[in-house]
Amino acid sequence: MRVFAGYLGLLGVLGLVAALLVTGAPRLANGYADDGLRHDVRALPYQVRDLTFTASVYSTEGPDAAAAAGVLDRFRTRLPGPLPSLVGQQWFAGRIGPKDLDVSGEAPALRGLCRPELPLRGQAGIEREMRMVQGRWPASTGGVEAVLSREAAGILGLGVGTVVVLTGRGIDRGSVPIRIVGLYEPIDPAAPSWDAIRIAEVPCPDPGAGTTHRAPLLTDLPGLTGAARRLGVTYEWRYRVDEERTTTADIPEVLAAVGASRRTPPESGLVLATGLDTAVARFDAQLRAVRALLAVVQAGILATLSGLVVLAAGLAVQRRREEFTLLRARGAAAVQVGARTLREAVGVLPVAVLAGWLLGRTLPGRPAGAEPLGVALVAAGTTLAIPLLAVLSQRRTGFVGRRQDLVRHRPSARRLTAELFVLLLAVLGVVLLHRRGLSQASGVDPYLVSVPVLLAVAAALLALRLVPWPLRQLGRLTARARTVVPFVGLARAGRSAPVTVGPLAVLVVAIATGVFTSVVTSTVAEARDRVTDQEVGADARIVGSYSVRETADRLGTLPGVGAVSPLAFEVGQPLRSPSPNLLGGRDLGQVQVLVVDGPSLARVVATSGVDVDLPPTLTRPGRLDGPVPALVSPEVAAAVGAGAVTEVQGRRYEFRVDRVASGFPGVAVDSRRFVVLPWQAMPVPEFQPIRPNQFLVAGDGFSVDALTATVDSAQREYLAGVVGQPVEEARPQTPVSVSTWPEHRRSLERSGVNALLSFAFGTGVVGATALALLAVGFAVLAEAPGRGRVLSRLRTMGLSPGQGRGLLVYELVPLLGVAVLTGGVVGAALPRLLGPALGLAGFTGGVPARIHLDPLLAVGVLLLVVVALGMALGVESLFNRRMRLGEVLRLGEEN
Repeated sequence: MRVFAGYLGLLGVLGLVAALLVTGAPRLANGYADDGLRHDVRALPYQVRDLTFTASVYSTEGPDAAAAAGVLDRFRTRLPGPLPSLVGQQWFAGRIGPKDLDVSGEAPALRGLCRPELPLRGQAGIEREMRMVQGRWPASTGGVEAVLSREAAGILGLGVGTVVVLTGRGIDRGSVPIRIVGLYEPIDPAAPSWDAIRIAEVPCPDPGAGTTHRAPLLTDLPGLTGAARRLGVTYEWRYRVDEERTTTADIPEVLAAVGASRRTPPESGLVLATGLDTAVARFDAQLRAVRALLAVVQAGILATLSGLVVLAAGLAVQRRREEFTLLRARGAAAVQVGARTLREAVGVLPVAVLAGWLLGRTLPGRPAGAEPLGVALVAAGTTLAIPLLAVLSQRRTGFVGRRQDLVRHRPSARRLTAELFVLLLAVLGVVLLHRRGLSQASGVDPYLVSVPVLLAVAAALLALRLVPWPLRQLGRLTARARTVVPFVGLARAGRSAPVTVGPLAVLVVAIATGVFTSVVTSTVAEARDRVTDQEVGADARIVGSYSVRETADRLGTLPGVGAVSPLAFEVGQPLRSPSPNLLGGRDLGQVQVLVVDGPSLARVVATSGVDVDLPPTLTRPGRLDGPVPALVSPEVAAAVGAGAVTEVQGRRYEFRVDRVASGFPGVAVDSRRFVVLPWQAMPVPEFQPIRPNQFLVAGDGFSVDALTATVDSAQREYLAGVVGQPVEEARPQTPVSVSTWPEHRRSLERSGVNALLSFAFGTGVVGATALALLAVGFAVLAEAPGRGRVLSRLRTMGLSPGQGRGLLVYELVPLLGVAVLTGGVVGAALPRLLGPALGLAGFTGGVPARIHLDPLLAVGVLLLVVVALGMALGVESLFNRRMRLGEVLRLGEEN
């Protein structure tokens, strides 16, 4: 053990790294996946996130609110597992309105055509989460009493003592007077208890009248019961799954439990309203795809590590070949030779694997279920590597040494069969991947995720079978030169290619894994850039309510703004076939309509530098009297044919299809039915102009707050002029929001699985680079003794130390170049070869994934070659100093 401590230490380091990878990588991956699930669940609106059971009661004999609140715990315990243990918070509430409910009263805000919506709501325990700022909490005995938030009271002009009359719109019309007895403030306005109680802006029944507000009136449970006997009531039992108690391992059980609750609620008559199962299932589909990619990366790294373990064990056995031969000559069996090396390995290698396991356990995250089995396999593999290779090498004992680097070295039929079998497995795996895909609902298929490794190994075997012939031709050319270094180096490279197939195959797998990961990374990044270019369309996109077109000029005067283009974006507009009077025509469904100012949009696109295509017919100035040219989506083009009629802000416009495209700046990538019209070409009358509600801004260094304030002021002024209100009281229906290109780009990486995706990519690039350099070191060590003897002989003939290093360069550069080129080609071709089986479209933001090669990747590969050569020279120099070239000729001398 002391004499061969270097080989045992090298195997111990490899075992430690393998155990760390088997233990730590799944923990980190599970941690990222769990955090992503919690992030996505936390971001869901309460209508989607919570399990809400509802029951509508319209008779006077229904249960009162207090009795309905008393079954909240009982319903939770009846939920299928594991939901009862995952529920963190629960609420009971009853609501009346706002649907089919009229509001009236003596207060000025309760008169007119656009009255506020004041639904009545009772929620158990809500009084403990508020502070009364005026009046008191309701005590409904003789009549129904309620409280209102101070914010809503200030906006609506209602106060303590105001009486609100709620009247149903059904056949049995009933009226209930509600007296406001207090004003409150939430202690924590962001608490989930207030999700359904917050004040909100809603459109008036008459769209021209602007917007109004919805402000729930809170009453006690007796008051809710009294009002329900006249107006009916809808009871809600709401349960919130605590995301901190949930992990990705619970996803199958949670999906099954939610489905069972929808089919069989805790009590007959209840209806479950939730979107949790849909959101979790969507996350689970992305998670399976990411885990499949991570499995491919891990398979490549584990295969490289396994190859390095075999190479290290092979070097140790080769170094002790004379010792084993002597033992066999003295009567030892091959098994006894293996047992001798096993006793040495048992004292070191399991301890190293245990250290890697303990180190991996310190990493954050949830352990994988197969962690103990993986660690046991690593320990067994590293410990038994040297004994097994020692036994195999001594099955046939040879007492006469022979050279392994002969030019006419021919592989055996058994070896050729094994190589052909590897090639067949790789081709078959590609076929199965195209049929089944990489991500399976049942989990990760070990064979399918190892297909990239098999392809890399097959390519390495094929390349290293072909490389000796061109090297021999180069050797014949260099034989005519006066210097001996190129000839000897190339001759040794051609002879040792079959011998060094192991180290170089490992190097090919490592480089292919790293290049594959880099290509996938750049492909996803480039697709997300395209998504941002389309959905933002400029350096910034401003969305709000209607304002005047001159708002673009006001924005253009702000510091840092280079160009501005107004847009009018309408959703749900009718689409009809053309008719003589524009009133008839066949209904063709609804579309999104985007009206763009073509010339200013072209300036914005040119200034911001986004990669989008603008048809000349949309950017050409000038007004047209007939149908205007339009860009439409493929679905719209298939429906309308040559042209159609649509509506923009209450007026019909006829268009003809000029261009068909699947996307356009300012339109979401998942939009399937849209029409883009050129503003400057449309026959817009002066008495009914088109009002913009979006703006695209190009520039650098502008203030987002200034953009928001300018557009907010403009749309308030416009709304105030329409409804005849003071500007300070005008409240547009849509608040102003500004999306910048960098912020939108970052938002595409904030979904739950992206942290795990980044971890997979980072692991692949870093791990493959480190292991590739280690494989180069093994390639040098594999032929170091033979190279040392050659150097010793040539030194006696006057070879200088510099020429000795040049000899190593000439010997390694061809093989290293072939390995790097083969691994790079395989890694770059894998995304195209596997195609849709990788499932990259789930991470690109909605656009098809186009394989993208980053130019920096070629620079990185060249840098890797340079670093590898430098490391090879360092390893060779260290080996020569340790072995002392003068003694090499006496060590294992061969004739």
